[in-house]
Amino acid sequence: MLRPDRAHPGLPYGHADAQQHLVLEDVHRGSAHVPGLSREEKRRRRRATAKYRSAHASRERVRVVAFNVAFAELRKLLPTFPPNKRLSKIETLRLALCYISYLNHVLGV
Repeated sequence: MLRPDRAHPGLPYGHADAQQHLVLEDVHRGSAHVPGLSREEKRRRRRATAKYRSAHASRERVRVVAFNVAFAELRKLLPTFPPNKRLSKIETLRLALCYISYLNHVLGV
């Protein structure tokens, strides 16, 4: 049952089923507008919708693909032995740091 300060204006307090139905209906439609909710509670409800989760998952997949492409480009620029050895991400970063340091030393910077 909802607290009186969160009850729907058109319903008398105590009609838990009707109040709960209205709240669930708002969540199902993706509406974050429920009277009396804090900004954080509204954000949590919005994030709980299937549409939001799907959009977030799509953005995350795009981000991960871009991240992996960037690592692949960096791997191409680094000298490895043997030449066709595939480095892990941490190995790639460590080798890139060493290689940049070496190039700075060669250039006398």
